[in-house]
Amino acid sequence: MRVSAQREKVRFISDGTECVAWHYPGRNGACVVMGAGGAVTKEPGTDPFAGPFHEAGFSVLAFDYRRLGESGGRPRQVLRMGEQLADWRAAIRFAATLPEVDPERIAIWGFSLSGGHIFRAAAGEPRVAAAIAQMPLADGLNATPKAGRHQRPSAMLRFTGRGLLDAVGGLFGRPPLLVSLAGEPGTISMLTTPDGQDGDRALNPGNRYPDWPQVIAARSALRITLYRPSRHASRVRCPLLVVVCEQDQTAPPGPAIRAARRAPRGELVRLPGGHYAPFLDAHEQALDAELSFLRRHLLDRAEPEHRAAESAAPRTGRA
Repeated sequence: MRVSAQREKVRFISDGTECVAWHYPGRNGACVVMGAGGAVTKEPGTDPFAGPFHEAGFSVLAFDYRRLGESGGRPRQVLRMGEQLADWRAAIRFAATLPEVDPERIAIWGFSLSGGHIFRAAAGEPRVAAAIAQMPLADGLNATPKAGRHQRPSAMLRFTGRGLLDAVGGLFGRPPLLVSLAGEPGTISMLTTPDGQDGDRALNPGNRYPDWPQVIAARSALRITLYRPSRHASRVRCPLLVVVCEQDQTAPPGPAIRAARRAPRGELVRLPGGHYAPFLDAHEQALDAELSFLRRHLLDRAEPEHRAAESAAPRTGRA
C-alpha cells in the first residue's frame, strides 16, 4: 500500500466540533476531498486511493466524520446523516483554503455510505468541480431487503430490537448500544452479506489499523436502512463518476446505475466483484478509471484557461 510520507494532520471545525484529517499537499492545484464508508475511519477507508491520487499530483484531504476516529463529538460511533453532510460542507470549505489548492478545482470522493453522501454533497455544494461515488449506498430501502436474505429471521428481529432500544436510550442520553459492522449470518451485525465479510480483509489486512473499532451504534444502523441519497442525483450539475461492482450484495448496483443515468453529467464504470472489490482484485481498474476522470475534469479543463490567460496578458520585453 502506498501512503505518502508527506501527509500532515490538520483540523477544521464543523458546527462547533473539531474534525481531523490527513492533508497530502499536491502539485497540480486540484484537490480531492475523501470520506470513508460507514463507521470506517480515514486510514483504512481512504489510504489505498489517497496515496495514488497524491502520487499523481493531486492534493488530498481525507477526513474523519465527527464522532468517529480522531475527530471530536460524543457519543461515539453514532452516525447522523445531517451531521455527516455538514462535515462534508466544512471539509470542502477547508480544502478551498489550503495554500496549494485552486478553489475552482475541488473534487469529492466517497465509498459505500459516503458514496451515497456524494450525491447529496455534490448537489448541494456549488464549489464541487467533480465527484466520485464508489460502490455507493444509493438507496437503503432497496438494499436492506436484499441484504436481509443473508440474515436469519431470529437474528434480524434481535438486531431490530437492539436498534429500537438504542434509539430510545439515545433520547435519554444513554451510551450507544453497539453492533459489529460485519459478521456471519445469525450474529447481531450490520452486514451479514457474503461480500460484507470481506471488509476486514479489504480495509484492514494483517490488522494494519488496530485502532479502528469495527462497531456502530445500533440506532445508526437503522437510520442507514432508510437513507435514499440517489434521489438527489438529477440535481448534481458537476461531472459525476459512479463506480459499481456487478456482484455487489451490500450496496446493490441497480439504484446507483439509475442515479448515474439521471445525473446531467453522469458517467458509469462497471467492475467485476463484490462490495470491496475496488480494495481487492479490482483495485487497479477502479484507480485507473478514477484518475482518468479526475485528470479530464480537474486538469484538462484548466489547460485551455491557462493558455487563454497567457495570450490575454500584455507582453513586455525587447523584440
